Amino acid sequence: MPLILPRRRFLLSSTAVAGTGLLPAVLRAQTAPAAITRDGARPLLPSGVQSGDVLADRAIVWARASRDARMWLEWSTTAGFANATRLRGPDLLASSDGTGRIDLQGLPAGQEIFYRVVLEDLASANVRSPAVLGHFRTPEASGGPATRPLRLVWSGDTAGQGFGINEAFGGMRIYEAMRKTNPDFFIHSGDTIYADGPIPAELKLKDGTLWKNLVTPEVAKVAETLDEFRGRHRYNLMDANVRAFASEVAQIWQWDDHEVSNNYSDSKSVAADARYTEKNVQLLAARGQRAFMDYAPMRPFGAAESQRVYRHLPQGPLADVFVLDMRSYRGPNTHNLQTAESHETEFLGRPQVDWLLAGLKQSRATWKIIAADMPISLFVPDGKDDEGRARWEAVANGDDGAPKGREMELARLLKGIKDAGIKNVVWLTADVHYTAAHHFSPERAKFQDFDPFWEFVSGPLNAGGFGPNPMDKTFGGEVVYQKGAGYDNSAPTEGYQFFGQVDIDHRSQAMTVTLKDLDGKSLFTKVLEAQRA
Repeated sequence: MPLILPRRRFLLSSTAVAGTGLLPAVLRAQTAPAAITRDGARPLLPSGVQSGDVLADRAIVWARASRDARMWLEWSTTAGFANATRLRGPDLLASSDGTGRIDLQGLPAGQEIFYRVVLEDLASANVRSPAVLGHFRTPEASGGPATRPLRLVWSGDTAGQGFGINEAFGGMRIYEAMRKTNPDFFIHSGDTIYADGPIPAELKLKDGTLWKNLVTPEVAKVAETLDEFRGRHRYNLMDANVRAFASEVAQIWQWDDHEVSNNYSDSKSVAADARYTEKNVQLLAARGQRAFMDYAPMRPFGAAESQRVYRHLPQGPLADVFVLDMRSYRGPNTHNLQTAESHETEFLGRPQVDWLLAGLKQSRATWKIIAADMPISLFVPDGKDDEGRARWEAVANGDDGAPKGREMELARLLKGIKDAGIKNVVWLTADVHYTAAHHFSPERAKFQDFDPFWEFVSGPLNAGGFGPNPMDKTFGGEVVYQKGAGYDNSAPTEGYQFFGQVDIDHRSQAMTVTLKDLDGKSLFTKVLEAQRA
């Protein structure tokens, strides 16, 4: 448990307050410094604050110091910080790039929580940073009736294909569009950074205009060193929209490939990629994963599974969120047409599949949300293998017949959900850089031993627009709605940037899924009625 000390007044500076819609208006308009700052007089919080993995009684709060310092946090259920609780957090040191987190415990369920973070200089307790404010909302306690609706947003794929912070465009504007929806939490569906995609000072666009980026040394090339991977995360937090969003909305992070390198798996090689002087993909992966763990506002699992990302996050009586990891336990990307399960055909891996089925069976929430970092049946190619066969990055294999390759694992999972009588399962994902609504039904499928379900796709977040992709028919997927650029790598200025919004009504328990664009305009809405188990 964190050390709780008597209340102590914090110095609050308008130059370091992250924008928060529920905080007093005089503070709401302020933002943190736009870049990492070295201040000889005191430590600072150049990357703002983040909260994540919020439960009914606890939450993670993350911060990063400009130099070695101790983190202190004060929280209250009122914006005026009446009867606030003050906690001593960790020492933020260079060994973690100045990052650290505190796991707030004993929080009241179903409450607005306001917090402020201050850094204390390790050389002098009298030297402190200005306070940076944040906010999140705890879900209601599970087991009882819901008394309020639940809203979440999701998307993925941040700052890819060389599209970074363009201040003339307003920065990463889609984060502000998501913030304005006032969600209870946000699911980042992976590709939180693009470690393999250099961000240049300028990009010439299709219409002949120039996209101009802010650039730091760490993002100007592919990430190879630990500092370069960390620098990618630091870069995203230079954006005022990202910082304001992170200060106000609790997040749930997952990872995919671009946290390391495009489409990486056990078959990945960068031997022929002249951009890389470090050719050891396992070492690149270790550094990328360490940087992710440093920057994610995520609750660690401890020494036994220090890099585990898949987890269950109950969000009250209306929803349970099951966060998957489709990257860490997969076999190599292959032609994906094997007819017997083996290590080569693993995607989630048997322990994760067993964990997911057990959690779904135990869940008493109305809706079971599976947060996936890749879509189920969309074609996601990965070049060709040594025999000239198409190689696949995701589950689908381009063969509409009976399940083969990684599809066998998915078939086993879907059958397990049906056999257990689990209802109201919805999949949310990103990855393909467009938005879509997919319905899966055994009536249209080659494999038929499963119950119908929905999958919703949305992204990217300030990255190139792509798609739509073809769909494999093994599981009877039907495209109900889709919108994409129709060609590769459309610029954010063209508008093909998307996020999704989920609203669950506490009275009817119906789920409404809305797909939205860069400016928050609704493109497609689907209302799902809750089924009784």
